[in-house]
Amino acid sequence: MYRQRFPFALTLILVLTLILALPTLTTAQLAWGKDGNSYTTVDNNSIVQVTLPAMTKTTLVSAEELAPLGLPSLFQLSDDQQKVLLFTGAKEIYHDAFYACWIFDRKTGQLSRIAANLPATSVLTYPLPPAYLLNAKLSPDGSKVAFVYDNNLYMEDLASQVVTPLTTDGNDKRLNGWFDYAYSEELYTIDGFRWSPDSRQIAYWQLDLSKVGIFYMIDNTDSIYPRMIPIPFPKVGTPIAEAKIGVLSVDTKNTRWMNIDGDPASHYIDRMEWTPDGGHIIVQQLNRAQNNSKLVLCDPSSGESKTIDDEKDDAWIDIEPFWAHSGATGWGWLDNGKSFLWGSEKDGWRHLYRITLDGKETLLTKGNFDVTSIDGWDEKKGILYFGASPDNATQRYLYRASLNKTGEATRVTPAGLPGTHTYTFSPNGHWAEHNFSSHLYAPASEWLSMPDNKPITPAEALAGKLTPLPNGSRTTFFQLTTADGITMDAWVTEPVNFDSTKKYPLIFYTYSEPAGATVTDVAGIGSRGATFFNVDSGYIFVSVEGRGAPTPKGRAWRKSIYKNVGWINVNDQAAAAREILKWPFIDPTRVAVFGSSGGGSTTQNLLFRYPEIYKVGLASAGVPNQLIYNTIYEERFMGVLPENREAYLKCNPLSYAKNLQGHLLIMHGTGDHNVNYQGEEMLLNELVKYNRQFSFMPYPNRTHGMTEGEGTVLHKTTMMAEFLKMWCPPGGR
Repeated sequence: MYRQRFPFALTLILVLTLILALPTLTTAQLAWGKDGNSYTTVDNNSIVQVTLPAMTKTTLVSAEELAPLGLPSLFQLSDDQQKVLLFTGAKEIYHDAFYACWIFDRKTGQLSRIAANLPATSVLTYPLPPAYLLNAKLSPDGSKVAFVYDNNLYMEDLASQVVTPLTTDGNDKRLNGWFDYAYSEELYTIDGFRWSPDSRQIAYWQLDLSKVGIFYMIDNTDSIYPRMIPIPFPKVGTPIAEAKIGVLSVDTKNTRWMNIDGDPASHYIDRMEWTPDGGHIIVQQLNRAQNNSKLVLCDPSSGESKTIDDEKDDAWIDIEPFWAHSGATGWGWLDNGKSFLWGSEKDGWRHLYRITLDGKETLLTKGNFDVTSIDGWDEKKGILYFGASPDNATQRYLYRASLNKTGEATRVTPAGLPGTHTYTFSPNGHWAEHNFSSHLYAPASEWLSMPDNKPITPAEALAGKLTPLPNGSRTTFFQLTTADGITMDAWVTEPVNFDSTKKYPLIFYTYSEPAGATVTDVAGIGSRGATFFNVDSGYIFVSVEGRGAPTPKGRAWRKSIYKNVGWINVNDQAAAAREILKWPFIDPTRVAVFGSSGGGSTTQNLLFRYPEIYKVGLASAGVPNQLIYNTIYEERFMGVLPENREAYLKCNPLSYAKNLQGHLLIMHGTGDHNVNYQGEEMLLNELVKYNRQFSFMPYPNRTHGMTEGEGTVLHKTTMMAEFLKMWCPPGGR
């Protein structure tokens, strides 16, 4: 998914990066206990259990006991809390993190390495040290650990420390228990297997990549001869990974394959879980165009299956991990697994339904608003908690409705503090961590008891933790309506010492594709952290959210961009710019646009198609040719080939490169495994062909974000600032 992720996600990544650099055991992990009244986390280098509402702490594993590992980064506890699976020394390869894994036995105090004798291996030519494992996890009964190693599923019996391969047919073309890049990037699938509740079986994905094309990246800098890095990468119109679901017995090592209708060559399996009683497996299957979703119930003993829900959409169907930012594990089970929660836009708005295992559904939320997240529920009290913002698409609030019947939604978040409110609930729905930020206030949090929605202690109250942002008041949110009658949300940030009698240069910040939003009322909006993107730079900054953005404005708004990514969204940006250029303090001769990933593509299109508006463009890691991006993202929003080829050509920046008149800076990492560098070279050829002058900065071996390597971030931001000073000088005139 080529995207500049949501600002709050970007902020979180930066914060976690700083945290992980500290010389202590740190983790953002919070794992709830089964009773829902306590959670485990890391505190002062120890793993502790925190019990609510008193917030009393009980040490489960002390700092001294953890010290031999040298900063474990993740942990998992067995249900009885006697065994702790610890993860150290992460080796990240794209979306996957491989770890050295350890078991700490709290009864004996013994610490032992999982699969200690497995030799070194490699993934996509990247070497891994001995005994580095993927997706390791304890069995529910705490007696075993299963994991992926060298494309196969393995298991270690903790009592005997015997390691057993559970599958043996895995290789670079057949993946057991994990995924290729496109699946993990676009369908959020990282963990490719699930223990059965009784610990006797494992359900897993197997992906056949034998027909998937190989994209080669070239590493020119790490040795005197170039190194080829092969990545299975299904591009638009080419064969996809063929997925199937198997259930293996840990005793016999035999796999039974689930008989799910539909050719694997033209379908995706994006979600899979056991029912709580272990009697069935439930699967979500999408067709290749992703406009037909089926929920399939499978019998693990026979392999037979039946469809219990079949939904179609004229455009595409968003999966829950995308719209709810919930991750790809879990299923929202209710009534001990007899029913579950499910989101759908079938009535024109995203609402939540309760669906039984025989397919009967009950609408739980109704009205002209979108559900933005499933936050939690209290099954005993029959309360469903969810995110929504019916009156302002840039903000988020907590709402509640009945968990058992169709009813009206009631706002839970108190009025008086506009912005973005998110909630993390305990499994029983009794407690919630409430997080808040806005363009005026730094992030703050409190613990609440529910459903009374009160801080667990007076000291926990959010009101006492609010910190105004120094330059927050320089950003203003507003709406504008274009000549076409399209009303859009936007924000504007003014420079210090702004003088409305002068004319200022204008920089638009854009993404404007279906994978992300830029006009969200969170901390940091209006300040991107670059050396030029701040209130002291002498520029006015604006971001506008056009049609197609994943904002809570209804299905029609979001799906209007279908087969028009690069057309409708670009037209909306230009139409909005025309309205903003009417402001008396804007200098129409100094107008720039900046975007990364999908925003880089938008920037290119705006420079090529609207040269009368945009004089300068900073395009980072864009996609000039949508035909060379991955199947799952591009075909979801643009349709499948060959019937939709003309739509791709109409929307591609490459098709309009000959029209460049302004000053364009193109930046891209040659090691970008997401948006391949290849596309920029195609664009360069087209610009050269028509003698269009441009500036170009390739960053050797950098990936999509171009953050790796000493000095990279400073170099990039300095270069952009200098480019702007040259062609779009700052300051009022």
